[in-house]
Amino acid sequence: MSDDSDDVEETEAADDAAEDAPDGAADPPEAEPEAEAIEESAGDADSEAVDGTNAASGDDETDEDEPDAEPEGLQDGDFIRVAYTARTVEDDQLVDTTDEAVAEEEGVADQGTFEPRVIVLGEGHLFPAVEEDIRGREVGETGTVEVPAADAFGEYDEAEVETVSADKIDEDDRYPGAPVQIDGQQGVLETIVGGRARVDFNHPLAGDDVAYEYELLEVVEDDLDRAEGLLDMFLELDLEMWLETDQVEETRVEEPDEDAEDDAEPETVTETVDKRTLYVESDPQLAMNQQWMMQKQQIAQQIIDLTSIDRILIQEILDGSGMGMPGMMGGMGGAGGGDVDIEEALEEADIDADEIAEEL
Repeated sequence: MSDDSDDVEETEAADDAAEDAPDGAADPPEAEPEAEAIEESAGDADSEAVDGTNAASGDDETDEDEPDAEPEGLQDGDFIRVAYTARTVEDDQLVDTTDEAVAEEEGVADQGTFEPRVIVLGEGHLFPAVEEDIRGREVGETGTVEVPAADAFGEYDEAEVETVSADKIDEDDRYPGAPVQIDGQQGVLETIVGGRARVDFNHPLAGDDVAYEYELLEVVEDDLDRAEGLLDMFLELDLEMWLETDQVEETRVEEPDEDAEDDAEPETVTETVDKRTLYVESDPQLAMNQQWMMQKQQIAQQIIDLTSIDRILIQEILDGSGMGMPGMMGGMGGAGGGDVDIEEALEEADIDADEIAEEL
């Protein structure tokens, strides 16, 4: 056969191979969105390479990347005031509520303050399943979501029921159903026989699915309202607090410039900066709050991280009320007591000196 015939056969074979190839095989695969973003920011050289690939595939026009649309509705990081009531699915046992009327019906109104709470979406202030149900919703909407036991308080684990020495339990707590703490673990006493006690260390609601009913009331924008809401959620205390902008001196170490001499040393610089300060008035409830005593640093850091507040100052107010003997302590503060008339002071304090002498 002639050379021309050979050329024709080779051409036809190539055409057949092209037709048999899978759709799109002749074109290069489109880059993933992240890869496209990296390529676009890599510089002119990468742009030219991408353009060259498009030209080779026969695409004369390049579709401009449209900016990602902003997600609609509530999203992670939003401060939301939410009202909710949570109950176990099986026996309708109250788990938590922000509704005072519900608390009264359940007989727990004396166990705290019941009002809508401020949470930060995405920070784990509610169960993940509830947060996921809230994302994308709008203020004013309501919802119901069922949280499986595994995602709520955990599945019930028989291995968490242990037998311990009865000596580890206070005598006043040696009855079935008593909450006990053994070696730092909180549990419930099931039975006690002789010197042995059987204690369940599972969470009281372990194994229960939980149903949440909620209403999204508002987005909280003000930093003071945000801080108050977070502290109330963590501590369940109604504290007096306010925001001020203070001028504070800060000291920092400034490294020498690259052009400085080799023996140049770092320089200490002091400057005055503005600090947005949250002032919190301390009271006995705050001072004795176990959550605050154990986690004050973590709580304060979360407030600072989630707001534009720079620092938190806890103020203890000492006004002298209820301290010492009225009419006496004011004049007896110095060594020797000054020129204080002790009998006159005792009379003003309504204290009988003869009675004190007899007791002594």
